[in-house]
Amino acid sequence: MKKLIVVLAVAGAALTATSCRQLKARDQLNKGVQSYKNAQYPEAVEHFKTAVELDPNFPTARLYLATAYMSQYIPGADSPENLQMAQAAHDQFQKVLDQDPKNEVAIASIASLFFNQKKLDEAKQWYERLISVNPQNKEAYYTLGVIAWTKTFQPRMEARAKMGMKPEDPGPLKDKKVRDELRAKNLPIVEDGIKDLEKALQIDPEYDDAMAYVNLLYREKADLEENAEDYKKDTDMADSFVQKALQTKKIKAERKPAGGGITTEGEK
Repeated sequence: MKKLIVVLAVAGAALTATSCRQLKARDQLNKGVQSYKNAQYPEAVEHFKTAVELDPNFPTARLYLATAYMSQYIPGADSPENLQMAQAAHDQFQKVLDQDPKNEVAIASIASLFFNQKKLDEAKQWYERLISVNPQNKEAYYTLGVIAWTKTFQPRMEARAKMGMKPEDPGPLKDKKVRDELRAKNLPIVEDGIKDLEKALQIDPEYDDAMAYVNLLYREKADLEENAEDYKKDTDMADSFVQKALQTKKIKAERKPAGGGITTEGEK
């Protein structure tokens, strides 16, 4: 009986200590959130780090820590300090995923980090992973479309320049050999990108940004066609999506109430 009392006492003390550390961790989280809201990111990082040290299984604290690192990363800047900030964010998001493999925020954030670092193949893999977790994530499909255009636009412009074709000159690409080589490389990417953007539009038929990129990808496709007739079909399709995007923007703008106006309950 005495042994049982001792065991219970030790267990109770351990539980109390754990509870105390968890309370301190939550206090540090709250302080970190306040610093983060005030854009005091380095200070926020220290609070979140302390929260994680106090409670390593506190996913919210680790998620905030990763986000605080990410908020200090400047896309396009290649200084060692900036790259270290991106890596620190990546590492913490990955630790969140080690505990919760389907955490959408962590997956989306790593995908965004890779995209902003122009690591397009890695970004594509992570956005595809995001879709596997949430097939209704329209931003993931949209970004896959943006990646497709980003990967195909510059090679096409370079091919045009080598042929003496200006960006505004009608296509398709004049040199058949160059066109065939670029078609083999770029067309599958373009077609996949269009499919991804169409999926985004199925989820949100008023996704005007997605419409704009469908337009751009059809222009990529047009330059790879074998003849002027197919080129025109693609550019006509591109033009139709430009019009859809403009019309959708107009409809959405007209739907918004005037500034300062009073709307009835349930009105959007």
